[in-house]
Amino acid sequence: MAIACLAALAIDRWCYEHVVFVGVYDQDWGRLLRSVGYWPTWAIGAFALWLHERGSIASAGQRALFVAGSPAICGIVDEVLKLLIRRERPEANAGAYVFRSFSDHPWSTAGIGSPSSHAAVAFGGAAAMSALFPKARLVWFGLAGGCAVTRVLARAHFASDVVAGAALAIVIGGWFARRLIGRARAEQVAAHP
Repeated sequence: MAIACLAALAIDRWCYEHVVFVGVYDQDWGRLLRSVGYWPTWAIGAFALWLHERGSIASAGQRALFVAGSPAICGIVDEVLKLLIRRERPEANAGAYVFRSFSDHPWSTAGIGSPSSHAAVAFGGAAAMSALFPKARLVWFGLAGGCAVTRVLARAHFASDVVAGAALAIVIGGWFARRLIGRARAEQVAAHP
């Protein structure tokens, strides 16, 4: 993941200049992909999962909490990192890296782009859904990747912002998935000794 982040840093300027579609969110597909990085989208999905599984799967509540919790935790950690990294969005400075002083709005992430919270939330949700429904992994990560690409197309983020957000979410979401899957296996063993 570190190599991916470094590679993205190397192509940030090129992407800013060439990977552009400022009207991406005027398109239905662009709005759809952006909403994958919006936590309430995952909360609604978690509620639907709980409604579908309650009564038939003992861990329905835990599974739903996982689907809502993974992107939420990823988004929160991402916002804390933004307060520490403080690199502003690319469009505000014509594609140049500018880091906001700690004395300038120390507790606000408005205008700060690194890492991308949309990418973190999208990939946190994708990691959760991929753990629960591994045969659909391509769909979940495809949607998350699409969200990340729209953020670069809109010049809301550098490529390295979305790669860092995705990497963060894959690590956090993967950790949660291993814990959930480990707990489910332990419950199965206890139920069927």
